[in-house]
Amino acid sequence: MFGRVKSLDAILATAEKKSLHRSLGAFQLTMLGVGAIIGTGIFVLTAEAAQKAGPGMMVSFVIAGIVCAVAALCYAEMASMVPVSGSAYTYSYAVMGELLAWMVGWALVLEYAIAAGAVSVGWSGYFVGMLAHLNTYWSALPNIVIPIEWAAGPSGGGIMNVPAFVIALLVTWLLVVGTKESATVNAVLVAVKIVALTAFVILAVPVMNGAKFEPFAPLGFGGISAAAASIFFAYVGFDAVSTAAEETKNPQRNMPIGLIGSLAICTIFYLLVAAGVIGTVGAQPMIGADGTGIAPGSSELTTACNAIGNNAVVCSKEALAWTLRQIGYPNIGNLIGLAAILALPSVVLMMMFGQTRIFFVMSRDGLLPPVFSRIHPRFKTPHVITICTGIFVAVFAALFPVGALADISNAGTLFAFAMVAIAVFMLRRTDPSRVRPFRTPAVMLVAPLAVIGSIYLFFSLSAYTLEIFVGWALLGLLIYFSYSRSRSYVGRGIIDVHEDDADVPPQPVPPLPGIHTPGGKDA
Repeated sequence: MFGRVKSLDAILATAEKKSLHRSLGAFQLTMLGVGAIIGTGIFVLTAEAAQKAGPGMMVSFVIAGIVCAVAALCYAEMASMVPVSGSAYTYSYAVMGELLAWMVGWALVLEYAIAAGAVSVGWSGYFVGMLAHLNTYWSALPNIVIPIEWAAGPSGGGIMNVPAFVIALLVTWLLVVGTKESATVNAVLVAVKIVALTAFVILAVPVMNGAKFEPFAPLGFGGISAAAASIFFAYVGFDAVSTAAEETKNPQRNMPIGLIGSLAICTIFYLLVAAGVIGTVGAQPMIGADGTGIAPGSSELTTACNAIGNNAVVCSKEALAWTLRQIGYPNIGNLIGLAAILALPSVVLMMMFGQTRIFFVMSRDGLLPPVFSRIHPRFKTPHVITICTGIFVAVFAALFPVGALADISNAGTLFAFAMVAIAVFMLRRTDPSRVRPFRTPAVMLVAPLAVIGSIYLFFSLSAYTLEIFVGWALLGLLIYFSYSRSRSYVGRGIIDVHEDDADVPPQPVPPLPGIHTPGGKDA
């Protein structure tokens, strides 16, 4: 089970061949983290968190941020030791063996692909809302209302979410033809997101009403935990700081500052946004006939929201824009919706890019069919796996609500983070002399906290989400034992293929001189 371990020395040799210049300081790392973290979750999951925890979602943001912080410190040590593609999959392969690496890679596929679907659905909510308020931008434009049948999945009272389906396919096309975001465009989109959220805070926080915070935790601590498990999605992206370890000056000092600093800034930002929503329009959950909270994204919640004319933040698919419209700032609310429409497709692209590259690396290791690592002759991109991923993402985005997709994605992420923390702990015992440009501080405390925190949030997810994850894991084990194990390059003694020679077919290990090959010729 644990016998097939990828050579860490071979992986590190690749890292040495493509060593990067150390130029990032604490401030640059912190800003990198803020730019990567702030995005989809806060725009699209505020209503989801309100339905699960009410005003108590403010505590949920803190819990999720703390779990991210300890996981990030473990992630940073592995990223500094193994700064090559493959992320947690590669780390696990080097430490815990092929089977667990396969399961981590399989979970990461679930994380990235489903996250891309969640962001697509979130984008759709803001897009549909913007169309319905077009004449506030220009009076000559008509308001366009997309029927609910084509703006939501079955649980939301529709047939399929057409805008989410279309944006997922559009991003797939961009990835196939090789269109990449430039650093300048990405910086502009980050600025757009931050300006939009800052405007929301400036307008909403001064008019808060303390009475809106009562009752603070209408569904108890269980609701706060469930919301924390969902809100974890709002912090996805912090690993961008961890993977910059090789480019960091004095990483032992600057990495913790960048990681904790960016998470702290984002947590404060999120708390201010959440407080603005709660204190202005309220965030009490919809309660069912049995006295419990109605499940977010369910048909029961859709029915309850329709009964009150969707006049509650928990019913909104564009919570921040809706809130500003309710408190007398319709034009700025629409501009915040426009900011989300502009910025969120880049997040879809990032998620789908990450998923295809994980599949690509697994295919190059022989664990998946070689067709998945086939490169397009013209565009030089892994087009087969990109198209397969795009279809998968588009279908899920068309049929499932954003909250369910975010939770499923979080299940894969939390599993991977727990494995990374375990890998850090194991390597400290099995290979203590290994060079570590960054060492996790107080690892005997931080690593177990990361594992415990990940498990806590994992089991705070809904039973429906856990069932899907278990089904996905069983499917992964079936594929591994029926296909991947017998074709693994490591298991067959084939030399690893690294980033610098990605287009070269894997080569068998040459026999020793004088040993006859099956063809009868001396090596």
